[in-house]
Amino acid sequence: MIKTPDYDYNLPEELIAQTPLLNRSESRLMVLDRKNKTIEHKHFSDIVDELNENDVLVLNDTKVIPARLIGEKEDTKAVIEILLLHDKGNNIWETLAKPQRRVKIGSIITFGDGKLKAKCIKKEDAGICEFELIYTGILVEILDELGQMPLPPYIHEKLKDPNRYQTVYAKHPGSAAAPTAGLHFTPQILSRLKEKGVELIFITLHVGLGTFRPVEEEDLTNHVMHEEYYEISKEASDALNQAKKAKKRIIAVGTTSTRTLESAYDNGFKPVCASTNIFIYPGYKFKAIDAQITNFHLPKSTLIMLISAFAGREFVLEAYQKAVNEKYRFFSFGDAMLIK
Repeated sequence: MIKTPDYDYNLPEELIAQTPLLNRSESRLMVLDRKNKTIEHKHFSDIVDELNENDVLVLNDTKVIPARLIGEKEDTKAVIEILLLHDKGNNIWETLAKPQRRVKIGSIITFGDGKLKAKCIKKEDAGICEFELIYTGILVEILDELGQMPLPPYIHEKLKDPNRYQTVYAKHPGSAAAPTAGLHFTPQILSRLKEKGVELIFITLHVGLGTFRPVEEEDLTNHVMHEEYYEISKEASDALNQAKKAKKRIIAVGTTSTRTLESAYDNGFKPVCASTNIFIYPGYKFKAIDAQITNFHLPKSTLIMLISAFAGREFVLEAYQKAVNEKYRFFSFGDAMLIK
């Protein structure tokens, strides 16, 4: 049995970053060397020096949508919040609804004086509901008007600029949370990396429940990941295959890029549009990546388990303790880590 509590650590609440830094790249960067078991303290702008000519940097270009909607039931006027998780096509969306007990099959929730309505067509466990969205016009524009950015529950400050919860290269709308390791990159850093000879490859994974749902099983191997949609284009798969053939270092930006690449790799990469529920925890053998950039993750989360699979549990927990001692900023708006 692999015990979930083995991935716990103590985090003072004041170290949970509530707001993004004024300058994205001024975050700190902890550099973990897996081979030599060394830990260095740098700044994110030093990432240009950490990467080498011919390295390949893989970034998730998903875009967060204003997926949090607060409305009321047509019949009882009860306030219902839904979080859009996954577009299943034909205006059917998988969502998290709360309080779910107030929602029945056939319930209609209205938003913005009826500009958007959601009819419940399916209920599952743990707050999951499927809704048919009813509207006139363009959904993205309606969400921009009626929806809110779905910040994680541990962030209590209001986000002044919604763009700070997007990467500078966000392109394809569909995420219910940001791929936060990418938030540190600026156009200037990306430009300097390209000038140095680092190749940038963009893939897409729409972040949903799989990434942020907590592990509630005592034996983590019993945890079931929720599926998330991903895409790798022909251009990206060709570039990744060339990089593998040339034995170049493939560096994933964020656990979402890591999970996408590891899901897609099978003796090479192919163009793909699919869903993944891959759960990476210690014992997993990495096939696609050689290094990764990531933020500091919640205790007992699937994300800390993923990086423990990559760098070793004891080494990761040692690094986290150092981060606490050095007062690093944690979670979505916090500091970064390069594991090489």
